Amino acid sequence: MKQPTYLISACLCGQSCRYDGGIIDYPALRRLVREGTALPYCPECAGGLPTPRKPCEILGDRVLAADGTDCTAEYTRGAAGALELCRAHGITAAILKEGSPSCGAHRIRDGSHTGRKIPGMGLTARLLSESGIALYTEEQLPEGIET
Repeated sequence: MKQPTYLISACLCGQSCRYDGGIIDYPALRRLVREGTALPYCPECAGGLPTPRKPCEILGDRVLAADGTDCTAEYTRGAAGALELCRAHGITAAILKEGSPSCGAHRIRDGSHTGRKIPGMGLTARLLSESGIALYTEEQLPEGIET
């Protein structure tokens, strides 16, 4: 069996795990999973949140749902699980969903739940980056992967 090279946001592979239950499907990324070179993972679901769920945004050091529910513990648990999975499989790179409060690698929403985007990182992206995992997004894929 192949050793996976990437951890990949499960929502990018056609799995219905987005906050709204919707599906995003990048055939090239789904192919990586099928070939065994990528492991799909949703930190929000792994952290204990349901699908669908209230949209969340980072405000300061907390992750808050649109209704004010504090989801920081679930996001933190999901991020830790992502790092554990990378370490267990020797994964050194991740392809993450840009803009997500978990997986955003370059930008996130500003915490006001108005749709405004700001530079920043989601909890999972930040933990992986601080741990030496290379980050890519669906907007900036690793060389050799075409959508």
